[in-house]
Amino acid sequence: MGAADADARDRGPWRREATDLVRAVSGGMLFGIPLLYTMEVWWIGSQTQTVHMLGVLVFMFVPVFLLNRTAGFRTTQDIRRRDAAMDSVETVALAVVSVFLLLVLLREVTATTPLEEALGKIVYEATPFAIGSAIAQHMLRRAPAEAEDEATEEAADGKGLQATLVDVGATTIGAVFIAFNVAPTDEIPMLAAAMPAAWLIAMVLASLVISYCIVFVAGFSDQKRRRNQPGIFQHPMTETVASYLVSLVVAAGMLWFFQRLTPEDPMSLVVSHVIVLGLPAAVGGAAGRLAV
Repeated sequence: MGAADADARDRGPWRREATDLVRAVSGGMLFGIPLLYTMEVWWIGSQTQTVHMLGVLVFMFVPVFLLNRTAGFRTTQDIRRRDAAMDSVETVALAVVSVFLLLVLLREVTATTPLEEALGKIVYEATPFAIGSAIAQHMLRRAPAEAEDEATEEAADGKGLQATLVDVGATTIGAVFIAFNVAPTDEIPMLAAAMPAAWLIAMVLASLVISYCIVFVAGFSDQKRRRNQPGIFQHPMTETVASYLVSLVVAAGMLWFFQRLTPEDPMSLVVSHVIVLGLPAAVGGAAGRLAV
């Protein structure tokens, strides 16, 4: 039996279930965040009829079921069809709830949005989230023994500054990878224009929580190794905040690169645009840190 299974047995059932659910949502974020910032998907969803939505749900369920038979978001994979089917229903439900909350955060679903339009947006955006959740257990994984050896070696060498620089570089690369695809689009100014200051604060908090969960809660790429790294900011909270600041710098750089921001723009506009792009950049930065 693998080390992951042994570690899962050591936790209580509720904690293990909570970790599995966070892993599923984190996998959906890593896989589905770029599509969440695509207005064409919003428009298609807003014009979709109920019958077609049901077809999309069935279409979504099939690959999720097949993935749950071989991978899944839980530490131990199910081998019976009934268990895989139950996990698939849970995966789709988690994707729908996660996308609903994110669309509310982005103000693409509000109290005035017609129900059918909101459901269409949620169903279409939930498809990549559900697929990402279904393959979450196999995303960015590393052999536990290998990770433990590397962490021990790093600690022995005392390369705190080097570890920090590696994390900064990995965060930058991951943030650029995601933000580069979103920054030149019209979605950023459209979303930023609809957000009051309180909503921008909520975006900052959500970005920090999502980044923290991906790196330190979901169980990707051996969390123990990350917690034991000797870098300057290598505490979960300080690392999360520092990496988010790096992601915001990357977001600002990408907006400048694509001439979405200029020195003449008011500071309020700059801040709103950077924070809106900072969410996908933070997700990409978290993925980059997991990959090293």
